[in-house]
Amino acid sequence: MEERKVFILCVSPSKIKRQKIKMMEDLVMIYGALPYLLKGSIVTIELVSGALGLGLIMGIPMSAGQVYGSKPISKIISFYVWFFRGLPVLVLLFLFYFGLFPLLKINLSAFTTAVLVLGLRSTAYQSQIFRGSIQSLRKEQMLAARSIGMSRFKAVIYIILPQALRMSIPGWSNEYSIILKDSAITYALGVMEILTRGNFIATRTYKPMPVFLTCAVIFLILTYGGVKLLDLLEKKVRIPGYGERRGEI
Repeated sequence: MEERKVFILCVSPSKIKRQKIKMMEDLVMIYGALPYLLKGSIVTIELVSGALGLGLIMGIPMSAGQVYGSKPISKIISFYVWFFRGLPVLVLLFLFYFGLFPLLKINLSAFTTAVLVLGLRSTAYQSQIFRGSIQSLRKEQMLAARSIGMSRFKAVIYIILPQALRMSIPGWSNEYSIILKDSAITYALGVMEILTRGNFIATRTYKPMPVFLTCAVIFLILTYGGVKLLDLLEKKVRIPGYGERRGEI
């Protein structure tokens, strides 16, 4: 018969006790640091809200201009989209904060610069979300509006955009989660958001793992909560029967 060897892993009680004490110390440290991190989450929410709002205000007219505008306007908008979608967020932050704004003698805080850069970049993405929604509508709707005497501008405002904005909410929800994650990069400018505060705590306590794990949990909660709210908004403003007609369940 073959001999079977059994290996028993022995852990000394003192080692288990030390691990429990370390875990309790980490929990106490996180509990004490949580209010400081939650203040950073408020800054993060302000960053995301400002960037999304700026992208929405600029993205809607840019999408309409790209679809219905003249050829020069469409080319200018396409160049804007190409530029801001082609550069990393960190490069744009440094380009504006350390290059363009000082060159133009414009003195802006790191937070304001971050909102502007994230908003300008989001404008490029949101304009394409809205453009896709506009182009998904039947051309006959514009023709019907013009046939009853509406100008092209009024047709876009009262006929096209109300439908396109409803259809853009899923894409807009995705943009929210992208901006939320990109907001952590503003740490490079010293904006006091979640990651900046987390790094400050980690360097003081020499316990990076529990600190950054807590930061990750906060980001996950913000992402999940925001996406859920936008899903509820989509269901609330959805056009009855419109999705079924396009083969949706």
